[in-house]
Formats: sequence, structure tokens, C-alpha cells
Amino acid sequence: MSDQTVVVAADAQAGRHMVVAADYFQSYSVVGLLALVGVLFVAVAFGAGRLLRPVVPTPEKLMTYECGVDPVGEGWAHTQVRYYVYAFLYVIFAIDSIFLFPWATVFADPGYGATTLVEMFIFLGFLAVGLLYAYKKGVLAWT
Repeated sequence: MSDQTVVVAADAQAGRHMVVAADYFQSYSVVGLLALVGVLFVAVAFGAGRLLRPVVPTPEKLMTYECGVDPVGEGWAHTQVRYYVYAFLYVIFAIDSIFLFPWATVFADPGYGATTLVEMFIFLGFLAVGLLYAYKKGVLAWT
């Protein structure tokens, strides 16, 4: 037994000890420290870059740059809204597919089979209704 664990209760009949972590949040202190070091590293890197870079603005540096060619036309380009709908639908179904992975692991556990199967079919039903709605509205028709 390590020094970070404490015996909470002893089962005299089986001769086993139930062991839990002495300090639950101690295990997360390393994660918090690592996150803090990461944020500080990024802040120091950006600060050093800002302090050490030369600031010499010239008209050439302030010009719009298009792959070495003089810019032609306006800087704004119109994008068709229909492409956003495809991207939005992809993000929705990609994120929803992430929820299928925990279901697959719990489904194999004893006692959860029928319950998780029903819940997942309800979840997939909601996804199917959304996809059917998008199909009926003509969103999925490529024109």
C-alpha cells in the first residue's frame, strides 16, 4: 500500500481492505499545474515575440498580399450559404457519432444491454428525424 492511500474500512471475514485515495483533488493538482505551465509558456513566448521583434512599418508591408501578385478586385468574396448547411450538418453528425462510442462500451456490460439498446435507438431516432427533415426541406439536394 502506498503512502497516498488510506484504509477506510476492513472486511474481517474476507481479509481484504477497501482503499481509497487520501486526497481526491491531489491527483488533479498535477493536471492544474501542467495547464498553468502551458498557459505561462504561451504568454511568455508571445510577450518575448512582441518585445524582441523589430517594428519598421513600410508601405510595402502594409499592402494587401496575394501570392506575389498585385491584388485584383475587392477583398470580400461571397460564399454560397448552401455550403454552410453542409458544414453544419457534418458537425452535428460528427459530434453525435462521438456519443455512440460510450454506448458501445456500456452495451457489453451485464445488466445494461436492453436499457442502453432502447436509449440508443431513441437517440438514433432523433438523428434520423433530423436527417429526414433536412432531406424533405431539400437541404441535401446538391444544385
